Amino acid sequence: MSANETKLAGDVRASFIGCGVMAEAIVAGLLREEMLSPDRIFASHPREERRRELAERYGIHVSADNRETAAAAGDSFVFLCVKPQRLGRVLEEIKDSVSPATTVVSIVAGATIRKIGESLAGENVIRVMPNTPSQIGAGMCVWTASPEVPAENRDAVKTMLRALGKELYVETENMIDMATSLSATGPTFTFMVMEALTDAGVHLGFSREVAKELVQETMLGSVKFAMESHKHPAELRNMVTSPGGTSAEAIYQMEKGGLRTVLSKAAYAAYRRAVELGKK
Repeated sequence: MSANETKLAGDVRASFIGCGVMAEAIVAGLLREEMLSPDRIFASHPREERRRELAERYGIHVSADNRETAAAAGDSFVFLCVKPQRLGRVLEEIKDSVSPATTVVSIVAGATIRKIGESLAGENVIRVMPNTPSQIGAGMCVWTASPEVPAENRDAVKTMLRALGKELYVETENMIDMATSLSATGPTFTFMVMEALTDAGVHLGFSREVAKELVQETMLGSVKFAMESHKHPAELRNMVTSPGGTSAEAIYQMEKGGLRTVLSKAAYAAYRRAVELGKK
C-alpha cells in the first residue's frame, strides 16, 4: 500500500466489541499499516488477563465494558467480533451506546444486516467474512454493505480490510454466507489436507518435520503457480499427469475415495450452518 492508501480521513475511531483472534488481527493490521494510531482504537474483553495483554501489546484502550467501548467510537466504526451465540445479548447491551450515524461492521458468522440494524436501531451496517490468514496479512475478506452506508465509510472499511490481505465486495448478502463456506472455512480444508499428507509422508518413512516441509512448500508453490499461470485447475492437473504414472494412480485413488464429493458436501454443510446461525 502507498502512504495515501493507508490514510483514514478525519478523526476516525474504531471500537471492537470482543477482541479475540480475528479482532486482534484487524487491530494489528490497522496499526501495522499506520491507518489508525493506538489512541483511536478501543476494545472490550471479559477477561482481565486478555485486556492487559492487548493493552501492553498494542497500546490501545481496553475495557471490560461493552457499552463504554461502543460509545467511544462516536460516529465512526463499531466492530462486532463476538461469538454468534453471544451476539443477541451483546446487541441488547450496547443498543443505547451506538449512534445512528455509526457504521457497524460485523464479522459474526450468519448474523444478518437486518438483524443487526433492527437491534441497534441503525441502518449503517457492513458484514465482513475474514479468514484465518488475515492474521499474517494474507487473508481474504469478503464483504457487503447496506445501501445506507455512506460512500466514504465504505471506502474506509475497504482500506481497513486491505491491511489484512485482499478484499472482495459482493452485491448480495447471501454471498457472505457462501463465502463463509469457501474462504472462511477454506483454511480448515487446507489444513486437513496438509495434515493428511504429512501423516502419509511419515508413513512412508520421512521424519515429521521433513514431511511437513515437503507438504507445505509443495502446496505453497502449487498455489503460486496456479495464480500466475491463470490456467484452470483441471488443465494444471493434466499437465502433471502422465499416462500410467504416479499422478494417474494417485488421482484414481482419490476419485475412488470420493474426494471431490466429500469436499463439495463439506463446503455446502458449512454454508447451511452459516445460514442456520443467522436464523437463530
